Amino acid sequence: MNVPIKTPAEIDKMREAGRQAASVFEMIIPHVKAGISTGEIDRLCHEYIVDGLGSTPAPLNYHGFPKATCTSINHVVCHGIPDDAKKLKKGDIMNLDITVRTADGYHGDSSMMFIVGESIKGERLSRVTRECLYKSMAAIKPGVRLSELARVIQQHAEANGYSVVRDFCGHGIGAGFHEEPQFLHYDGYAPEADIELAAGMCFTIEPMINAGNYKTKVLRDGWTAVTKDRGLSAQWEHTLLVTESGVEVLTARSDEDLSFLAR
Repeated sequence: MNVPIKTPAEIDKMREAGRQAASVFEMIIPHVKAGISTGEIDRLCHEYIVDGLGSTPAPLNYHGFPKATCTSINHVVCHGIPDDAKKLKKGDIMNLDITVRTADGYHGDSSMMFIVGESIKGERLSRVTRECLYKSMAAIKPGVRLSELARVIQQHAEANGYSVVRDFCGHGIGAGFHEEPQFLHYDGYAPEADIELAAGMCFTIEPMINAGNYKTKVLRDGWTAVTKDRGLSAQWEHTLLVTESGVEVLTARSDEDLSFLAR
């Protein structure tokens, strides 16, 4: 498996791509509330990425995807298509997935959950899913195998009564939107795919955690993935750089407390 090791110049470009992706969330957070449509959320993000950052929303027209962002509500696991007719209502939970492609051609990919109003079940699922991401991030350092990170996610999700989606995974990232390695969020690695991390690798971790069964299906639009049992699903994602001593979170937002990563 040919996993790219980023050069110092490429790492600088990845830092900028990650910073830009994080800034889109910081812009949109105040707008996400009951009554706004996912189509309007998508337009605001699209305009900010193009006009404010001078970059491109990577999902737009990627293998035919029709929008700039993915908006996945309640039982939608991932790749939900923004729609002017779909307005958020109290009690909804939504994952917003944003990938920026900079003018230099590098990608920053991140997603986060929004709880609209109150949802006790949704808030707990979202919290545990973010803990799965954070716990796996904390285990990153050179020499650690991908399967070790995956086990951290699976064990924490299952200990809380949830399941880990098998059909979608994290991925390497850089000048390519999707590069090697594929990152499974459960312990299902073939030996040849269970690589050791090395400084300079960039990849996403983006666990999709379901309140019910892990099985999913894709709707007729060819994109929208939903839980088969119609249970809630949540996802959090960061673009990460393996450093000599641990990890650098390239898409860190200003609202996050990542002090647990201090070594």
